[in-house]
Amino acid sequence: MTIPQGPEIGAPAPAFDLPATGGSAKLADHAGKAVVLYFYPKDDTPGCTTEAQDFTAAAADFAAAGAVVIGVSKDPLKSHEKFAAKRGLTVILGSDENGTTCEDYGVWVEKSMYGKTYMGVERATFLIDGAGIVRGVWRKVKVKGHAEEVLEAAKALG
Repeated sequence: MTIPQGPEIGAPAPAFDLPATGGSAKLADHAGKAVVLYFYPKDDTPGCTTEAQDFTAAAADFAAAGAVVIGVSKDPLKSHEKFAAKRGLTVILGSDENGTTCEDYGVWVEKSMYGKTYMGVERATFLIDGAGIVRGVWRKVKVKGHAEEVLEAAKALG
């Protein structure tokens, strides 16, 4: 099993520019604001749906804390648009079909299920401050209570 590489706390966040619901998801577009960048395996699966709904439910609180929430998976934009419409999601969903951003953040990892190993997106979240520095990293995220924990960290950035 490979240890995921990716930015650590205190390191500059890798730039990204992805097609997304509502236009594009580009780190540079949010300079001066905190960015909650969360990676998830697949649109419209139970854990990913719950996580996206939790972040959507807290979107106003994130905005009040000066943070924007962006979810990223390797699903195509069309899939993101259907997922967002079906589930009433308001968070930005970025499409990383070529996997570059997933690799830059160290979330494209070897996984295993039922004894088979395969490559997939690790559920992980990065909190990036307004200067583009990583201030929080959550890996192997458990969905329950995660959005609230990230919100508290975003509020603490002030």
